[in-house]
Amino acid sequence: MRPLFILQGDFRKMLEHISACILTCAKSGHSLNTPLTSLDGLDLLASAVIVLDAEGRIAYANPAAEQMFESSVKALSHHKLTELFLNGGQLEEVFHQAIAHQFADKRQDLTLLRAGRDSLHVHTIVTALDRPDMPVLIELRENVQQLKLDREERMLDQSQANKELIRNLAHEIKNPLGGIRGAAQLLELELPERHVKELREYTQVIIKEADRLQTLVDRLLAPHRRPHIVGDVNIHEVCERVRSLIVAEFPSGLTIKRDYDLSVPEFRGDKEQLIQAVLNIAHNAAQALSERIKAGDAELILQTRVARQVTLAKVRYRLALDLHIIDNGPGIPPDIQERIFYPLVSGRDGGSGLGLTLAQTFMQQHMGVIECESRPGCTDFRILIPLP
Repeated sequence: MRPLFILQGDFRKMLEHISACILTCAKSGHSLNTPLTSLDGLDLLASAVIVLDAEGRIAYANPAAEQMFESSVKALSHHKLTELFLNGGQLEEVFHQAIAHQFADKRQDLTLLRAGRDSLHVHTIVTALDRPDMPVLIELRENVQQLKLDREERMLDQSQANKELIRNLAHEIKNPLGGIRGAAQLLELELPERHVKELREYTQVIIKEADRLQTLVDRLLAPHRRPHIVGDVNIHEVCERVRSLIVAEFPSGLTIKRDYDLSVPEFRGDKEQLIQAVLNIAHNAAQALSERIKAGDAELILQTRVARQVTLAKVRYRLALDLHIIDNGPGIPPDIQERIFYPLVSGRDGGSGLGLTLAQTFMQQHMGVIECESRPGCTDFRILIPLP
């Protein structure tokens, strides 16, 4: 006997059968929440499935739908589906079209807005059922891939705008900065001997601050000035170099775990840029772990894998390096999570806000990208680079 859900062509028949079972259950006086063997299959689906009655109210929702809407089927059954969203009119129009049998099934991408919650970006499949009391079934699948592509596109556009802004701003700062430093040096030479000790302190402040700003400007311009030196790169050599540097700076209280996939092949890249990018992320993580280092339970994980069929900047790659840098720190503050790769944005007092910006720039020069997911207790930076 073949499994009920193996063939895609059986899906519509299965839905008709489910609708009939729900109707039978309702006529017999049983609650819609009563477990039915015929619904067990839907309970196993990863996509959200909802059956609507003739008035558009939710008659059935599988566990995936409960999870998506963050509510139980018992609570959902008191509402029309359109009432759950601020822009429910889009679903209401499709619902009436289904009741009028204007289509057998209809597919479209929607962004469903929710009050006080994140919007849902979903691909919907609306199916008209031949049951007057249960006429419509809706399947919703989150558009994770589309969201990822949109986020990467925004990141690339923002990165390009940042590079132009930084380059122009750095040049505008650099010229007057040299004049300020030179004037301070000349002023120091002209100080009366009797007041040199008293006044030299102020000229030195000007000179040192000018030097500090000069260093900052040089760091801003570094990715655009330094030539891209390409050679064969073993990512595990990069990780080991970073590990040794972090261990030297944080010799106790921090455990660095290595979880390497030795099958990751070598690829063409700039080894020094990759070391700097990984080091910037790992060093930020180690600094964020300061409290856990004092407690002696700080943990940093370097993990390598091979990802397959990866889309980066709208280009599909068969293989990609999948490098994770994971820490068990407090997490990135929510108010800056979307801006951590912007220049001069830092979640740490005294931070320059350039480390992650430079790391992202280096990755983009390798046709790759850095992603980040963070919550208290786990921050995961993921580096993806195409492999040959």
